[in-house]
Amino acid sequence: MLKRIRRALGIDTRQSEYTFQRDPRFGHIATARVADTWVKTTCGYCSVGCGMLVGVKDNKAVTVRGNPDHPVNLGKLCPKGLSEHHILNAPGRAKQPLLRKDGKLVPVSWDEALTVMLEKISAVQQKYGSDSLGVISTGQLVTEEFYTLGKLIQLGFGSRNYDGNTTLCMASAVSGYKLTFGSDGPPGSYADMETADLILLIGANIADNHPILCQRIERNRQCNQNSTVIVVDPRVTKTAMMADIHLPIKPRGDIALLNGIAHILIRDGLIDRDYIHQHTTGFEEFASFVADFTPQHVAEVTGLSEETIVNTAHLYGKAKAAFIGWTMGVNHSTQGAATVTAINNLALITGNIGRAGAAPFSITGQCNAMGSRETSFTTALPGYRKFEKAQDREDLARIWNIDADRIPTSRGLAYPDIIEAAVAGKVKALWFIATNPAVSFPNYALLKQALESVDFLIVQDGFHPTPTSEFADLVLPAAIWGEKEGTYTNSERRVSKVNPVVTPPGLARSDFDIFLDIAQRLGVRDELFPNWQTTHDAFKEWQRVSAGRMCDYSNFTWQQLEDEGGAQWGGDRLYADGIFPTATGKAVLYSVPCLPFVEQPNEEYNFIFNTGRTVEHWHTRTKTAEVEMLDSMVPNAWLEMNPIDAAKLELRPHDRVNVLSRRSTVRNIELRITGIVAPGQVFMPFHFAETNSNLVTLGAFDPISREPNFKQCAVRVEKYFKTLK
Repeated sequence: MLKRIRRALGIDTRQSEYTFQRDPRFGHIATARVADTWVKTTCGYCSVGCGMLVGVKDNKAVTVRGNPDHPVNLGKLCPKGLSEHHILNAPGRAKQPLLRKDGKLVPVSWDEALTVMLEKISAVQQKYGSDSLGVISTGQLVTEEFYTLGKLIQLGFGSRNYDGNTTLCMASAVSGYKLTFGSDGPPGSYADMETADLILLIGANIADNHPILCQRIERNRQCNQNSTVIVVDPRVTKTAMMADIHLPIKPRGDIALLNGIAHILIRDGLIDRDYIHQHTTGFEEFASFVADFTPQHVAEVTGLSEETIVNTAHLYGKAKAAFIGWTMGVNHSTQGAATVTAINNLALITGNIGRAGAAPFSITGQCNAMGSRETSFTTALPGYRKFEKAQDREDLARIWNIDADRIPTSRGLAYPDIIEAAVAGKVKALWFIATNPAVSFPNYALLKQALESVDFLIVQDGFHPTPTSEFADLVLPAAIWGEKEGTYTNSERRVSKVNPVVTPPGLARSDFDIFLDIAQRLGVRDELFPNWQTTHDAFKEWQRVSAGRMCDYSNFTWQQLEDEGGAQWGGDRLYADGIFPTATGKAVLYSVPCLPFVEQPNEEYNFIFNTGRTVEHWHTRTKTAEVEMLDSMVPNAWLEMNPIDAAKLELRPHDRVNVLSRRSTVRNIELRITGIVAPGQVFMPFHFAETNSNLVTLGAFDPISREPNFKQCAVRVEKYFKTLK
């Protein structure tokens, strides 16, 4: 597929020493440019963690190729990776600090920018308390920057209200792991996808979201003729087209299906009673609970046939090694965390954990969401420690040489609650770092109100203007991937090195340098970051903090990560000994009710709205919209509708339509009529600020993880008519 894409773009598939230029007659043409040097690094888009080589000529990145020696991708890259070097010289880069004066953002020096920033934050905190500062980070900084920022916010500024935009995508996986196993941390590895007899993907369109992982499935088929791939998704995604079996489940039917599979496994004796007895708690209560999830009942809830449900359960139960992977189709739900525990239940009652090919495995969204989860001091203390545990606080205080009383005893507000607190007037200053909530946050109207309500809004980003930075009182220009050094941790817990390729443009600075400068001005640098000059200094302290913890980095050296294509903390897989970090040492089985999603369709709003990604773009297109090759491939959003529904509404392919919910309207979007979506459902990619899907999504959140319910809300679709002025 990638070769076809590259040929279509005019790229010789045998080599990649090219840069793209614009020709007014022909569009993109490829012009040979031989790199002077090649720099090893790790991709900064999704969480797969592909190794790459960036070609540099005259201090400019001119080409990219996959690193053939990197164990994750073995030289392959997706379209975003193949064009990633273009973001370094993109026209939308932020190059100097901007401060709002007389209603306009005007250039200022770094000294003035940070002086004003600290004056404003200090005034707010003195008047309203330390927690009146809210900070929202990202999943795209290097791990050493996350670690630095966490200490700066929690111990320097003294605010507990710090979270990451990873709450919008992976918080439910984190919470589900903690509930079942006692700790965060994906138990398996990518290699399990190659050796499993049964691969069950739930709400995981990896062909669009994590395309390089598809090669794992292909290698599985080459080596294991008896393996089966099952994809559970309401939509006929590209991944579903690759599967042996596609289960077109009704939206939010996944819990019923998981409970129904458990019911059949128990009923038909396809469980591992020895493993259950030795390594789990709560089985009797769980077995009693799922007894009601008969094939007949599950068929009614899911829209699948009884035969399909039983066959799926038997395939899973009879497999020697069964792998369950999931992404946002599971996490983006008010029952996301509970759904993850239901997935974990299946692995536990069959003993499909801690063995080659056997794992429940969350596939993370952003390149370094795992690094954020391990170090950043948001939902947990660094090193998967607990705020509530005195021993954990004392251990950190000893390493940091501070009083343990300075470390919070509970986490602060989660991302959505910080936004609501801003609307309520409790959070008075907001600082966003490498995230674009004006497009990514659900219920845009509430987010806009928050941005306009605070006394001072700081946006730190590598790009400007963005829909969020347009609201800012202060814009801080930051370096991005390819301009700084550190580490990323991917979905399989592999820590890989990230290296600078070129220098940041203009006055842009690395986030690490910005944080240290702020710490210096705040008067806490010598105390919190003694003798730190580089991210390697932060890495060495993080090694001490993580030593002996599940996410232990202490055995890795900076150079080892560089030379070996990264290393996995925890080894190939976790829990091989069946011992879990819970009070009993056993994993917990949870009884998970199947509840209807919050906003059901009715006569007025008769469609179920679904959102997702396309392979060419990344999140809110802050980066990829500036890469002409990618933007020209997919320049606009669209709405998918089943032919049956289109006929009822007398709509034709490529008609322009409006999508309306109880909250707002997305106007003038292209209609695609396709059997990919089922009748009664519509789908729209969420990347595009111009037609922002979050105008219509609702502000409903998982009560455990606080992750948004992006996937299901009720809408209607009407033909768009241009208003004449």
